[in-house]
Amino acid sequence: MPRDALANPIVLAALGALLERPMHPYQLAGVLAGRGVPANRGSLYDTLEAMTRAGWAEPQPAQRDGTRPQRTPYALTRAGRAELARRLDAQVREPRREFPEFLGAVSHLGVLGPQRAAGALTERAGRLAALIAETQRRLDEALAQNVPRLFVIEAEYALALLNAEHAWVLAAADDITSGRLAWPGPPRQDSERERQ
Repeated sequence: MPRDALANPIVLAALGALLERPMHPYQLAGVLAGRGVPANRGSLYDTLEAMTRAGWAEPQPAQRDGTRPQRTPYALTRAGRAELARRLDAQVREPRREFPEFLGAVSHLGVLGPQRAAGALTERAGRLAALIAETQRRLDEALAQNVPRLFVIEAEYALALLNAEHAWVLAAADDITSGRLAWPGPPRQDSERERQ
């Protein structure tokens, strides 16, 4: 297995999930999907194989659940725990310029024209508001059940990002509709004679 299989962003999520309990790949895929980490089965099997070769995970005796086929759960090793801690430490300490899809879309916002761009941003703001309300509800519910704050700190971070994006989207839409964000006219089409 090539070493770059271990550079896959799924590795950190898989190590974190296996810290909780041993899981077979199908269970692990379900846990990761529930946490918003998309992992197709082939990629996940390759990742688990690479993690096993690196000594970070080890297969456990196969288990059978009812009439389902036997499945091999994987458990985190000491080396896997150390690697999880090393990766977490590096990611917390070192900010990276990530390129989310929305940033790519914003960089080409001019294609939509001012009216359509403002409408799209306003619609996004409404959807963000719904996500903010749902995230806040879940966070409040967890805290009301005395879940330690450390266990929901990622929800706090997600909520802060959603709130910041919501504020920016509303401001950008307002700047477009008010004219504070200048929108250039269509590109000038020079005649062939003017170019010569």
